[in-house]
Amino acid sequence: MHRPSVPEDLDHPERLWVRAATLAVVAAALDDWDEFSWGPDGLRCSNDGGAYWWRLKLHGDGRAVLCGQDSDGSCTHSGDRQIDFLAGGPEWLPWERLRDDARGNLLGFAYWYENGAWARAPYPAAMPDDGLAMAMSWAAPGDAAVDAIVEHLVARTETEVDAASAVRSFLAAAGARTVGAQDISALLDAVCGQDCWYAIRPAAGLAFAAELGLTAGDRGGVAVDRGGVAVAAP
Repeated sequence: MHRPSVPEDLDHPERLWVRAATLAVVAAALDDWDEFSWGPDGLRCSNDGGAYWWRLKLHGDGRAVLCGQDSDGSCTHSGDRQIDFLAGGPEWLPWERLRDDARGNLLGFAYWYENGAWARAPYPAAMPDDGLAMAMSWAAPGDAAVDAIVEHLVARTETEVDAASAVRSFLAAAGARTVGAQDISALLDAVCGQDCWYAIRPAAGLAFAAELGLTAGDRGGVAVDRGGVAVAAP
């Protein structure tokens, strides 16, 4: 990713959703350092230590919004003036919520997706970083981003299981919306190991997967975003 990030640094929203949901499912099953919530504003992650937060929402008609902040990487002001991360945003954005974020100085980046491309507000020339790469390194296109998901998930343990293969298999199932109890168990076995000291709650992970729509049914191995755009499963 660039520093500061550019719209081309972001993968298709559906692939971002699948990766974000995978992180959320694991967090729901464990005593995790990230807290996830799901509601009308989308899927939200808040780091327990306050290091970062982000929110992703898929809208209809192939639209999406991604916003957040990294406490170390996001530059929110240019001199003594707050940067307007919403400048030039389209009318369909959830303006009330985003303006609340902006008033609270909670935005370090805000991207919106429509017509097949991501966009953002123009940044000041001297702005060093928006924090996207630090908060969401897994949001980029390509295998390196999937590897970042694996690294994030296996950081808590040492395991002899092929974690990368297990995570990729789960991402494929999540993209096809065919996640089941066996997929949850295989994922947790890969990223948690057998001797972890904290409680593992597969049922909680499966319940959150269902809430996020990952268990909705077979889509023929093809993920379809909520705007009707078909993309290959990650």
